[in-house]
Amino acid sequence: MKHLLFATFCLFLLNSCKDKYYSFGEKISADEAKEASFMALQYKHMQVGDSVNSKRKAKVMDVCQAKGCWMTLNLEDGSEVMVKFKDYGFFVPKDITGKEVIVNGKAFVNEVSVDEQRHYAEDAGKTSEEIASITQPKRTYSFEADGVLIKQ
Repeated sequence: MKHLLFATFCLFLLNSCKDKYYSFGEKISADEAKEASFMALQYKHMQVGDSVNSKRKAKVMDVCQAKGCWMTLNLEDGSEVMVKFKDYGFFVPKDITGKEVIVNGKAFVNEVSVDEQRHYAEDAGKTSEEIASITQPKRTYSFEADGVLIKQ
């Protein structure tokens, strides 16, 4: 009986040490998620139009304050990645800036038009002067997520 009680206690301790996540979109696991720094290296070798399926872990830099329909992630090298959600099928909470997330889906390099950049700046609550200062298309790192985990 003591062995069974001890084994149950050990199992409880192991499970309580695991990270817990809120899940959005398709059900995914945290297993085999690559760090943001690996993601940054991969993007540096990609061209506009290239894509790769991946699962990444990173910190949220910004979130759409209108609906939670996009977020940007820190790549730990001074750059960031714009994450949108597959088929506009789900949104994330608007208060997750600074939290760790795991995204699963397709990483790609994109060229974002001036109009689209201005739209995102408006969603992010930027001033009219900041929005007006956007005058050139921008090469961006992008990600289409089919599933997102947000660390609790």
